[in-house]
Amino acid sequence: MLRLQNIQTYYGNIQALKDVTIDIEEGEIVTLIGANGAGKTTTLMSICGITPPRKGEIAFKGSRIHQLKPESIVQLGICQVPEGRRIFPGMTVLENLDMGAFLRKDKAAIKTDLDMVFDLFPILDQRRSQLGGTLSGGEQQMLAISRALMARPRLLLLDEPSLGLAPLIIQQIFEIIKKINEESGTTIFLVEQNANQALKLAHRGYVMENGRITLVDKASVLLENDAVKKAYLGL
Repeated sequence: MLRLQNIQTYYGNIQALKDVTIDIEEGEIVTLIGANGAGKTTTLMSICGITPPRKGEIAFKGSRIHQLKPESIVQLGICQVPEGRRIFPGMTVLENLDMGAFLRKDKAAIKTDLDMVFDLFPILDQRRSQLGGTLSGGEQQMLAISRALMARPRLLLLDEPSLGLAPLIIQQIFEIIKKINEESGTTIFLVEQNANQALKLAHRGYVMENGRITLVDKASVLLENDAVKKAYLGL
């Protein structure tokens, strides 16, 4: 579904991604783990067209997308939930969700999807008239995921969804991510520092160090890898 091939991305003269190659099959949950500053977020920004690669190729369902503008990439069905959530704090929950559906014209299907996200996150239904900025961190993460789902993505990119959340909320968020994948068939690319949770959730995983992919395997195999255990699982 998505292929990154020999991607090189720079910030000025500093090379952030070095020949990164990643493949994601339709219906999978694939995770990218690594330390802070490894290049994980830059990988997502390259896919979304926010920080386009200087070299290499990104293809979505067989079509090159690495030279498209971010809004065109969203229209193809790729949607990102950014690190730090970045909801619209001065808008209500319902207004935030409406913004997620901004490019859509199918009003009946939008209503169906709104019911779907309220079913996934009942707390948001209770808070629909509340300003986004007054929600707790966990509720804001739920809203950020729901806003992305309102775009009806074929590929959902999640950047550090567990960041700054309590363990109980993290568990809830990961259970919902699994449910989204299983019930809607949405393909998910998950960038996470919480390697243990991410690898337990994902089908396959990639390990990134200093802008390079150093390991790729089934997530269950990476969980048992001694180097991964030592570096990322605290074992």
